[in-house]
Amino acid sequence: MLAKQINYISEQDYLSGERNSEIRHEYVNGTAYAMAGASVNHNQITANMLTSLKVQLKGSNCRPFSSDLLVKTGHERYRYPDVVVVCNNQFLDDYSTNSPVFIVEVLSKATRQTDRQSKRLEYLQLSSLQEYMLIEQDSVEVEVFRRNQGWQPSYYYWGDTIQLESIGVTITVDDIYELVANEEVEQFLKQVKSES
Repeated sequence: MLAKQINYISEQDYLSGERNSEIRHEYVNGTAYAMAGASVNHNQITANMLTSLKVQLKGSNCRPFSSDLLVKTGHERYRYPDVVVVCNNQFLDDYSTNSPVFIVEVLSKATRQTDRQSKRLEYLQLSSLQEYMLIEQDSVEVEVFRRNQGWQPSYYYWGDTIQLESIGVTITVDDIYELVANEEVEQFLKQVKSES
């Protein structure tokens, strides 16, 4: 039987390689994992979140970033959240932070288990993090974990408004799913059209 060979990459080699790589990689315990491409719905949800955050955070000491900002979540662990908000210029360097206040992950079939389990546990250990949001792309459901609520989840659906207390932002579920094409969104839009 052949043993699977795993080549260990040092944290320093990972970081220097990542800055020159055209493909993004997350890093866990000496192994770099290539990031898969995202669907149109995934990208639309991310764009909707970034737009709303950018507008509402203008003039504040907090800034939203897309999935190109690397977050150090622990010893030999680096992740690329879909959306991250950093306040007070808490960066490790021009490429990374270990002090996000708010993180968003958009769920897909391929990433759901990692985002809900291992990434969530890593993120919740960050002392700076106040809120963690999970957004389904194939249905209409937003889940928010808040430090001040003991990381118990709160769920949001069509018509709901979400208060992100950590950054002073309010966003509706409808705004998050604007221009997203999934079955629940299409059913909702048909219902609204028939009622008007």
